[in-house]
Amino acid sequence: MKIKVDNLQHPAIHALLNEHLQNMYELSPPESVHALDLEKLRAPGITFWTAWEDEILLGCGALKELDQKHGEIKSMRTPNAQRRKGAGRAILAHIIEVAKARGYERLSLETGAMEAFQPARKLYESFGFTYCERFGDYPDDPNSVFMTLRL
Repeated sequence: MKIKVDNLQHPAIHALLNEHLQNMYELSPPESVHALDLEKLRAPGITFWTAWEDEILLGCGALKELDQKHGEIKSMRTPNAQRRKGAGRAILAHIIEVAKARGYERLSLETGAMEAFQPARKLYESFGFTYCERFGDYPDDPNSVFMTLRL
C-alpha cells in the first residue's frame, strides 16, 4: 500500500468522493452533512492523501489546519469494495504522524452519531481519540459526534 499526497485529479478519487457525499446524505439530514466536496478539499490549509495498491484506490483522508496547534481530520473514506484491507487505519496513522510533525498539539474530528458511524468511531477510539465538545464552526447538532486526540 502506498499513501501519497494527492492533487484530486484522478477519476477514481472523484468517484470515491461522490460515493462518500452520497452516503453521508443517505445517513444524515442535509444540515448535518459536514463532508467536503472536491473543490473544498482543494482549499488552502487542507492536505489530501490517497492510499493505493498498484492502480486500485483503497481510501482517502485529509488534514485541515484549524490553527498552528490544532488540526482536523476530514474526508476519511474507503470504497465499499475495498473495506477491511487496513487502508483506513493506515491513512489515519499517517495523518496523525503528519500532525505531530507539524507541531499540532491536538487533532480533532466530527463524525456521525448514528449506528452506521460506529465502525468509524471504533477506529478513532482505537487510536486514542476521546469524545469532546464541538469545536470550530460546527453547530450544536444531535447528529454529530466530536472526538479529539492530544498529541
